Amino acid sequence: MSKGKLWIVGLGPGPAHWITPEATSALEQAGDIVGYGPYVDRIAPRPDQRRHCSDNRAELQRAKQALALASSGAHVAVVSGGDPGVFAMAAAVFEAVECGDAAWRALHIEVLPGISAMQAAAARLGAPLGHDFCAISLSDNLKSWDVVARRLKAAAEGDFVIALYNPASKARPTRVHDAFSLLRTHRATTTPVAFARAIGRPDERIVLATLGDADPGIADMSTLVMIGSSETRLIDRGEARPWLLTPRSYGGAR
Repeated sequence: MSKGKLWIVGLGPGPAHWITPEATSALEQAGDIVGYGPYVDRIAPRPDQRRHCSDNRAELQRAKQALALASSGAHVAVVSGGDPGVFAMAAAVFEAVECGDAAWRALHIEVLPGISAMQAAAARLGAPLGHDFCAISLSDNLKSWDVVARRLKAAAEGDFVIALYNPASKARPTRVHDAFSLLRTHRATTTPVAFARAIGRPDERIVLATLGDADPGIADMSTLVMIGSSETRLIDRGEARPWLLTPRSYGGAR
């Protein structure tokens, strides 16, 4: 059996102090760092480490490369922004394991959790995830838009708070507008909405709006969009930005 190891590491949304000690330990032990270029760039280079950067849409190739390196005896860290199990590299690695070399199933593989974009945004906003919620990626690269639309409709009808990942890119700038159009047919126009961009980074920006007057065009791939439920409300703080609250009880009196 190979003595190689493979860690799938969550780097969190941005700040170094949001990386867990467990993740830091794995990065220190790894001889090879594999990941999307901007994520690899967040790790201070060391002369004793090899860095393997690839494009954002090369997840499966990255996973296979990491598994091959670990199979040869290397200690490998596959890095993801946020949490590696949320729309990220953990799934790609295990998909590669499932369909790849049978020997990969015997490898030492660990998934090291990180703070997700949804958690970071919620912490900045107050408590928008205090009751039931769901996360939906608006990317239709790996699924059809019909599937996305069906899930949005079901989440809206179920009155979940909805966290939207990957809302817009240069290749699909209109899908976030399509999503808002659909949600506006199932939710009150007064529903609170938050656009949380680049949380924890120098260019962090938070915009609060309602579903009726929100401008979806301000969202990009660095934005987490939070759509409230019928219970979500703002707590006024005078001149300070309001807090967003979805109470733990449902249908209770205020």
